[in-house]
Amino acid sequence: MTIQLINGHFNSEEAVDIINQMIQIKIKFQESKITADSSEEDIKMRETRIRQLQQSLTESRNFIKEQNGNIAITSNIQLN
Repeated sequence: MTIQLINGHFNSEEAVDIINQMIQIKIKFQESKITADSSEEDIKMRETRIRQLQQSLTESRNFIKEQNGNIAITSNIQLN
């Protein structure tokens, strides 16, 4: 099953906002999984994932700033 989340063209401000909100949701999810009962290994894995997401956000903002005109964004969730 596929869920189509995003499929359209957006100006640069809208595109940054969409990407930012999507990545912030993923970061909050990872943060919510870090608890007092989490193992050190699990915490390090989640912190690494958060840093990766933050880096992806920075890279996507830079990419969008370099583009002229609208940005096409497509996002799907594949359930297996």
